[in-house]
Amino acid sequence: MAYTYFETMRQRNLAAYGIENSPSEPYLSRSEENENDLKSAALRFIHNRCEGLKFNDQIEELELKSNVLKGIGAKSGQIPYNMQMDINRLCLERKLEVFIDSGVAEDAYDVYYCYLEMFFGRYGKSKKMVELLSEFEANGSSLLMKHRDHYSHSVYVFVLGLAIYETNKHFRRTFKEHYGFNTDESDKDQDRKAANMFLEFWGLTALFHDIGYPFELPFEQSISYYEVEGEKRGEGKPYLAYCDMDKLVSLSLAEQVHLRKLFGRTFSTTEELFAWGITQKLGAKYGFTEEYLLDKIHSKPVHPDSFGYYMDHAYFSAVRLYHEIVKDSDDPGKINADIISWEHLDALTAILLHNSLYKFAIAFYKVDDNPLPMDLHPLAYLLMLCDELQCWDRTAYGRNSRIELHPTDVDFDFSNNAIKAVYHFDKSEQERIDSYNHQYEEWVKNGSLKKDEPRLKDYSDMAAPAQRFVGDIRRIVDMTGIPLYVTQDMEVVDRSNKHTYLSNSNFLHLFDFAVALNARYNHKGEEMTIPTKVLEGEFEKLSLEYQLSNINQAKSFGKYLNSLGCFFTDKPVDYDMVYEFMPDQMEIIGPMEHERWVREHIAMGWKTGSDYETLPLEKLPEAADEKAARAMVREQLRMHKLTMEGNPTEDEVFDHYAALPDSEKDKDVEPFNSMLKLIRRFDGLRIYHLNDEILRGASIGRISRRGLKMYVETVQEVQKQMKGKGKMTPEEYRMVLQRLLEKL
Repeated sequence: MAYTYFETMRQRNLAAYGIENSPSEPYLSRSEENENDLKSAALRFIHNRCEGLKFNDQIEELELKSNVLKGIGAKSGQIPYNMQMDINRLCLERKLEVFIDSGVAEDAYDVYYCYLEMFFGRYGKSKKMVELLSEFEANGSSLLMKHRDHYSHSVYVFVLGLAIYETNKHFRRTFKEHYGFNTDESDKDQDRKAANMFLEFWGLTALFHDIGYPFELPFEQSISYYEVEGEKRGEGKPYLAYCDMDKLVSLSLAEQVHLRKLFGRTFSTTEELFAWGITQKLGAKYGFTEEYLLDKIHSKPVHPDSFGYYMDHAYFSAVRLYHEIVKDSDDPGKINADIISWEHLDALTAILLHNSLYKFAIAFYKVDDNPLPMDLHPLAYLLMLCDELQCWDRTAYGRNSRIELHPTDVDFDFSNNAIKAVYHFDKSEQERIDSYNHQYEEWVKNGSLKKDEPRLKDYSDMAAPAQRFVGDIRRIVDMTGIPLYVTQDMEVVDRSNKHTYLSNSNFLHLFDFAVALNARYNHKGEEMTIPTKVLEGEFEKLSLEYQLSNINQAKSFGKYLNSLGCFFTDKPVDYDMVYEFMPDQMEIIGPMEHERWVREHIAMGWKTGSDYETLPLEKLPEAADEKAARAMVREQLRMHKLTMEGNPTEDEVFDHYAALPDSEKDKDVEPFNSMLKLIRRFDGLRIYHLNDEILRGASIGRISRRGLKMYVETVQEVQKQMKGKGKMTPEEYRMVLQRLLEKL
């Protein structure tokens, strides 16, 4: 039993309402529980090891005594608190699965959202911390010489760590020993507690290890000015340094008092805290003092010239995250100093170590063969390992990065406590690879002088006999307990899982869109007049499951527009603007939105049925009125009359939608006409259509929903092939008609 409170509710629902097998036990996405690929291992960790995550026995006892529930379903007080915690874990499991399949930033966003809601209290408190990273990368990184994505990258690093913990007994045992858990695998209670602690603090370490990049990017932009001209960074050229760091690193009196109680030392800055924490773990092994390390840390932002003219984003990530942790979730102006623990300090120092501090100021890994042992700092060890392994499927922004050859995908095998990775490169790049191989052969024939060695990063680092990629990892972290094997091959790249569409702005509008969509239900067309903070407050009162549903609805907007030959953008473009969707267009959007809603409910373990509507009044729980009571029973049963079960086909879902009464269909389509108005609130977004013919085709006679969908897809297909836009040419008309006849 992986989701224990689902079983508890089944028993309660049977006793209270006489209804069996509701709610249903959530399924594990991979049927073979012993598979050791990346996806199976990571999801199995969440599904099987993290039972009871965030459960609170005191709240449950209070609920039983008072008969007042503390959990949130569609509204507060509808379900037990621990049931909500199980649903939250299921949300994280499902969102991880979606991200692993796609790797896109919009799906990485959902993972961040789940983590922040579960472990930070609410996403709104910390959204700027994670959103700024993506915003800076998307808008400023093209000015750099070398830069690749760090937003989706961080979620991949998180997933890798979960898979390694799940499959590697050596790391799991080391982690448990380090944090005082019983290492006997048969002790299920200790295993569960260790896994839940690992999830929280590994998530803190992995997901936020690169949030300091907005401080590094401006530095690199100025440096790139000279590198474009062919000059190397270094002495004699202007560079950026950060001044007035005192406020950023200073600790309040309350923080100093708490840290003294916890660690027995007085610290006045985060720099002092971090230097002490790292020295406690690594000082004896690597022979450095706290004073030495404090000087190195302090110099990071103010003297980049001391580090080869590089700015260390890891420094800013650790400092920024510390302040985010201690910030009060309800009042950002207040500090919760007593929240900081040893585990928090370990996560923060792991982040500080992961970039250059450990490599060049502690281990000197280019010179000395002294890799980090796993047992000294398990979180730092795992972060450095996963950070190096995660080099696939990363968007290249920098000028040089865009012309390098990076892996597009990877297959991992974590069986037998080892890591076997096959990195896949784009087969369309075969000509460049053949050229590199030829250059390499010539280089070997001519004496193999190191300074002249040809490179085709990352391909050459994995392919060359020297195995530079694996060699560097082994110099950074001790791989004695985790044998590492890396190979590479070529494959045809399949980007169909990226679900990218023409609609383009910053995906960070997702939260705003979701808030606006939810506002419709409360304000019935008046949402444009309500202050944004009020709308956000209403949204944050929803459970994580319902928040994510609104976010997914907002994420689907680009897909729906694409099906109509439309798109949204914040850039001025020479296309006609859309002010309202026509009825036939809504007939396309409606079934698509219903399908999204149905599949979402299936994934979250909802069952189809209407028992909650027919229960006798005397069996209903106490509530404000009968409607509220039946809604409460619906949430406890996780049963809905409008959903489906199993794995229905698209046609089956469309037929299910067609049978719905008009009042229910309106719930699927009405939000999207509202979005035409609401979308203008967010950075001037506007909706356009690609050409007149697509919209004109929507009003030809009484064209069916599926007929219109086929027409739109055929027009897009033909125009893509003909590279046309605007009004269709006679030749394009002929091709559209011919292909429609073939399809019919």
